[in-house]
Amino acid sequence: MSAGSLSVVAESVVRIGVLGCGTVGASLLALLERQSATVNSRTGLSLVVSRIAVRDLSQKRSVVVGADVFTDDALSVVSDPSIDIIVEVMGGIEPARGLVLAALAAGKPVVTANKALLAAHGSELFAAAEAAGVDILFEASVAGGIPFIRPLRESLLAEPVVRVMGIMNGTTNYILTRMSEAGADYSEALAEAQALGYAEADPTADVEGHDAAAKIAIVASIAFGAKVTSADVQCEGISSVSADDISFAQRHGYAIKLLAIAERFSLPGSDELSARVHPCLIPNAHPLAAVRESFNAVFVQGDAVGDLMFYGRGAGGDPTASAVLGDLVDAAVNLQSGAHASLGAFVPMPFRSNDELDAAWYLSLRVDDRPGVLASIAGVFGAHGVSIDSMEQHSLSGPETAADEARIDLIIHPALERDVRATLVSLGELESVRSLGSTIRVLIDADI
Repeated sequence: MSAGSLSVVAESVVRIGVLGCGTVGASLLALLERQSATVNSRTGLSLVVSRIAVRDLSQKRSVVVGADVFTDDALSVVSDPSIDIIVEVMGGIEPARGLVLAALAAGKPVVTANKALLAAHGSELFAAAEAAGVDILFEASVAGGIPFIRPLRESLLAEPVVRVMGIMNGTTNYILTRMSEAGADYSEALAEAQALGYAEADPTADVEGHDAAAKIAIVASIAFGAKVTSADVQCEGISSVSADDISFAQRHGYAIKLLAIAERFSLPGSDELSARVHPCLIPNAHPLAAVRESFNAVFVQGDAVGDLMFYGRGAGGDPTASAVLGDLVDAAVNLQSGAHASLGAFVPMPFRSNDELDAAWYLSLRVDDRPGVLASIAGVFGAHGVSIDSMEQHSLSGPETAADEARIDLIIHPALERDVRATLVSLGELESVRSLGSTIRVLIDADI
């Protein structure tokens, strides 16, 4: 080559079939259009979207492809021999599962953002990809645009991960932020989240923890090499968190967050897992306590690496499309080189019962405001071997409160959950206890 001549990278075209063109699919097309020159200059590949499957061909879409690219026959996209890679952003379990399996069986790498599918059928799909010798990549399925799955499955592959916990649902984090910072009650904060598009008209999947449960099932599978589905995740939501609970937390140096937690307990001869989603009082000194509004964050604890935290936008079209495009580039490069990213084997692993989990708790009660009540309550805790760390009593007044009623807020020292539950049953049987309020776990210094 003579001096001053330019080196030109040979271009290879990789044809993409996209299943779904909603918020994420449309954002992916726009991002790919903006970044195509950069991708080409760095990889020598030209990523071309050849076919897009949608449910309704009549719907108008502001996307940068011609109308002839669209079809309502998703299987025809998967089976098209000219398509090299399938991107699945249609959501749901079926027909997505069948289409992804068909693509893998045909030797086509798959990029997906479908957390529900992976949480229910991840082991099956991972095995199918391994058998076909192609990629199945799913960075966008957990924590939106935060690059977390790839570090977990590659950089931390040999790390003895002990626990992963995080804020993995932006809707609930936004609601709890508004309750904490604006003094809104739960219903007001939810309505605001719905008005801004953070929450669906039916917010059940978010506020009852099911969305976060699907994500932590995927995380547990990758972190521990175990077969974990969303059905294995114990789940509690935030709909019962009250303004009084928020106020108590703030007075005592805590923030309330919805945490998704996957944990491994090492035992002689075998390990046990726990996967759960629940509200938690987090000390303000912990990094997760400062995660506001719709942001997500994931905290990883390993024996060798110590503590790591991944933080960023956990949802939305553009952040999620960024994760999808990153996977798409990886899949295209691997396809051209005849390689694939192996996930390894996933083995069954026993789960520790929640009854056997040790935790500190915040509890609230409404009781008779008269002498002797505190002593009877303390006696119940003592009878079950549960120790009280701190206690507050407030006399109540108002149109919905009896004149002789009080609220008692307690934090108890770490205890087995079965003992805490038994204590609550016995408290409910006391004549002086009018109602049991919130029961929320507390993250203590030993957990950090």
